[in-house]
Amino acid sequence: MRILFFATTRDLAGCDSANWNTDTEQTAESLWNWLSVRFPALLPLKPSTRIARNGTWLMQGELLQPGDEVAVLPPVSGG
Repeated sequence: MRILFFATTRDLAGCDSANWNTDTEQTAESLWNWLSVRFPALLPLKPSTRIARNGTWLMQGELLQPGDEVAVLPPVSGG
């Protein structure tokens, strides 16, 4: 699974992407568990960060697949 970081999440992760080598379906919570070990600086953003899967927002209960491209998007404000 390829994980992409944008804006603040990229700054806190220290990179623009990472690969999560998993061969099973995963939940958003398991993604956050993995991120918390690999990129602990991201944890404060968890409550307001959105996850997209293959270009669409991840819906509650939707599973991530091993070949997915996952985007970790920080909170944004409009104006």
